[in-house]
Order: sequence, then C-alpha cells, then structure tokens
Amino acid sequence: MQPSYLFFAFYPKKLFYWFMADFFTFCNDFSPLDEAAVNDLIPHTKTRIFQKGDTIVYNGEVCRHLFFINSGLTKICSFKQDKEFIMRFFSENVMFSVFESFLTQTPSNFEMIALEPTTLTLISYDSMEMLCHKHHSLETFFRKLVSRATVKMTKRISEMLEENATTRYHQFVKENNHLIHRISLGDMARYLGITQQSLSRIRAQR
Repeated sequence: MQPSYLFFAFYPKKLFYWFMADFFTFCNDFSPLDEAAVNDLIPHTKTRIFQKGDTIVYNGEVCRHLFFINSGLTKICSFKQDKEFIMRFFSENVMFSVFESFLTQTPSNFEMIALEPTTLTLISYDSMEMLCHKHHSLETFFRKLVSRATVKMTKRISEMLEENATTRYHQFVKENNHLIHRISLGDMARYLGITQQSLSRIRAQR
C-alpha cells in the first residue's frame, strides 16, 4: 500500500515539540548528545504519519533514513515465492532502520510495513553522515546504535537456527509481552517461521 504521510510542517508547534522531546529523551538515555549536536540535529529531523498497511520502505528501494517510532508498530519482512518471513517488529521509543541497505546505500532485500497507524521521526543518511563528522557525541551515538542492531540481528539468526518454535515463541512473549495483543496470529506465525495451525497448538500448551 502506498504511504499516506504528513510532514511535521503541517503539525501544531506544540505537537512537534512533543515528538522531539520523546525523540531526544531516547537519544540522551541511549548515548547523551551535547547541546551543539542537539541544536544541529533538530533541523535535520522530520516527522511522518503512516496508516496501517502502508509500506515505509520497499523491497528494491534504498533505505535512506533512520526511524524513531513516536507511536505505532512496524515490521521488517521479506518475501520469497509468495511466502513472507518477518525478521523484526518495532514499537514505540525504538530507533531502527533497514541497516543492510541504510549503511551501504544499496537496494534493500526487505520491506518495512506499518502494522498500526504509526508516527515516525526520520533522519536521512546524508544528514547523519554530515552530523557524525561534525559532532563526536553523534558519532558515538550512531556507532552504539549500529552495534546494538548487529547484536540483535545475530541473536535473531541464532534463534532461528538453534531453537525450536515453542522456545522461540515463549522467549518472544517473555521479552515482548506488551506486543502480544498488537500482533496478529498470522504475523506471529510468520515471525516464528511456522504455520498458524502450529502456533495455535503452541499457544494451547500449558
């Protein structure tokens, strides 16, 4: 589905600053930014609203932004022979990207889709490159962000290779209990790499 987004320029100023407060709270909790970096970063951020079902990044498209979720839920997924595999889900107060495409600025093998009405704060690749060269605190922030994404991706691959579906399901529930009622059974099954019937059997176990 084509995205139906709005730029932050159309928002009331109060709402824009609320989004920015949310975004910079995350940044400073993750890796503190100095005042000069924050002042330079603000003009390079923009906020967009996507509706449920909108594609944010297409397969074959270069991912040109980092994304911070102010509200909503997204998934990163891939399709092969009409079968969908879901790599990750992302919800509020998380910064992420399709990193394999973003870091190399080459076409993505994945799609990013909004599962709910979703508000994102975006920073472009070019802006991040420029600001990282200019501000050490932003360079440190971005390095830590990429390192965390790499660790989580390695963990996800290890789960798929080494653990059975029942273990994966219960581990997901343990780590993401707040998302269980926001994710459809079909999407959960595709995340686990099993059929919906198999997922129903796992959920019925006591």
